[in-house]
Amino acid sequence: MNNHQKTQAVDTLIHARYVIPVNPKGIVLENHSIALLENKIVSVFPTKEATICYTAKHEYQLDQHAIMPGLINTHGHAAMSLFRGLADDLPLMEWLNDHIWPAEGAWVSEEFVRDGTELAIAEMIRGGTSCFSDMYFFPNVAAQVADKIGIRAQFCCPILDFPTVWGSGPEDYIAKALDLHRQYDQHKLINIGLGPHAPYTVSDQPLESIRDLAIENKLPVQIHLHETQQEVDDAISQSGATPIQRLKDIGLISPDIPLQCVHMTALNEQDIDIIKDSAANIVHCPESNLKLASGFCETAKLLDAGINISLGTDGAASNNDLDMLGELRTAALIAKPIANDASALDAATALEMATINGAKALGIETITGSIEVGKCADLIAINLDELNSQPSFDPISDIVYSVASNQVSHHWINGKLLLQDGKLLNLDVKEIILKAQHWANKIKVNTK
Repeated sequence: MNNHQKTQAVDTLIHARYVIPVNPKGIVLENHSIALLENKIVSVFPTKEATICYTAKHEYQLDQHAIMPGLINTHGHAAMSLFRGLADDLPLMEWLNDHIWPAEGAWVSEEFVRDGTELAIAEMIRGGTSCFSDMYFFPNVAAQVADKIGIRAQFCCPILDFPTVWGSGPEDYIAKALDLHRQYDQHKLINIGLGPHAPYTVSDQPLESIRDLAIENKLPVQIHLHETQQEVDDAISQSGATPIQRLKDIGLISPDIPLQCVHMTALNEQDIDIIKDSAANIVHCPESNLKLASGFCETAKLLDAGINISLGTDGAASNNDLDMLGELRTAALIAKPIANDASALDAATALEMATINGAKALGIETITGSIEVGKCADLIAINLDELNSQPSFDPISDIVYSVASNQVSHHWINGKLLLQDGKLLNLDVKEIILKAQHWANKIKVNTK
């Protein structure tokens, strides 16, 4: 795929049965190798040329594996892993108002966020996620955890009209977000953005401030938007406009701000036209939407309109896992009956949504999201030598429709190996589980 020099010294050589670069779309390279120098991909080439062209400090022979870009989870609330299963099988607003928000008021603290984020990151790395976007309280603490572990992340600091454990109101939240942005401005893995929670929890004036700051400082902005038909109906009855129209009028949905719009399950043709004519991205969270009966995102129609769609798990309290392989499978499957078309959202497109489309949504597509020379080495190896992956006719279809997350055997983020033979290298799994059980016992005792 590119020129390389004889006997060039590199840090790592990975030899694989298949390499799935994602870009170009749908391509599978059989018996290929990837050379890494420091944190970058320097070559992708046939394995038979490997010993002629390169010498490496570390070499991995993965003859039954597919190598692909690490998955990108573009929406979640990592620390909410500690609320996993707390209030299942309830309608969205009852779940939120009567259970989740009271639990957050009672339990969320710096310690809670530290332990919950560590649990979430361990689960994500184990399942092949190299990069995640988070919107939760104490993002300063969550960023410290991500930095220490070495995962790529975007933290959109939550902004609401009312006080929470993390701040007193919009001005306080925004000030803290800007401070955190300055702290991580030159960081290689961590990016800080603004996270207005939703149109129904943030009034016009803070949204106008967010608009101006996003443009001035080139900050990413993520918001829950059109999550349910009820949200849209309530907005129309109160103001005469859909939330999307309101954000367009304010200037948050525009060609100047690559807004990350989460959920988007209730859209009319005018809404779609507004998004299409802007720089906005849609973050599709199919499993959370299914579990909370929030509605269906019409992905096939939106992709046909040329809108970038990425995938997110949402928080483990509403999913209940952070398994991006499961998420992309669900996305591919539910798109078909929604469109009444079995060819809607094919496997290669689903894989794009979980990788390069996620990178585009987060504004890091020149850094990660595909296997290309010059990009950072965010790579996962998937062992296809398992019962549920046999026989294999198309590795991309295998990954989308049959592979389980425990088949991820190796995981490199920014060139650093964090998972080897299915074992996390720099995280104490037993300690993480003990901390989670400690929180569960405290929460159980006090919610009876």
